[in-house]
Amino acid sequence: MRRTLDPDRAIASLERAVPGLVELRRKEPAVLDWHAVEERIGTALPSDFKSLTEWYPPFELGDFLGLSGLLPGEESDRAKAWARELDGEGPELRPVELASTNLLLWADSKEGDDFFWSVLGGDPDRWPVTISSHNSAWWHYEGGMVQFLAELCDGTLDPWALPPVDPELTGWGIAGGGWHMPG
Repeated sequence: MRRTLDPDRAIASLERAVPGLVELRRKEPAVLDWHAVEERIGTALPSDFKSLTEWYPPFELGDFLGLSGLLPGEESDRAKAWARELDGEGPELRPVELASTNLLLWADSKEGDDFFWSVLGGDPDRWPVTISSHNSAWWHYEGGMVQFLAELCDGTLDPWALPPVDPELTGWGIAGGGWHMPG
């Protein structure tokens, strides 16, 4: 597998994999205070996540996976939650090989699956995605978060302990912190 380091290429792959996603794309990128978020948590965040979050609101795929993005004005709350995770308040039941790894949650599923970055090394664009499935299976994906979503949705990624994901948008964040549910 080749890791896609260019956020624009990764997002283009996700847009191809998820019909209708491009319709949610903002006309201009959202202005988010990344400096304050990253200062609060003590580390930079992956550029594909930042780019996706600037161009898209948080969204839900296939009535299954909800992306924990940011909306302008919510940076402080999300930074506090991530800071708590990095201070050891993350998932308690980890396999031994992940016991000392800092994990940052970026998505979860309605079935109890969690999607993290394993904060390893100083380059967040190389952090692996770590998945904790609801059946207690943990696994790693060596590409970036947006690349993971694209490959999960287009079927090129073996979902291992996850169900196949319907690449349909089933909800997205709106101003004021609410959710729009189509239909």
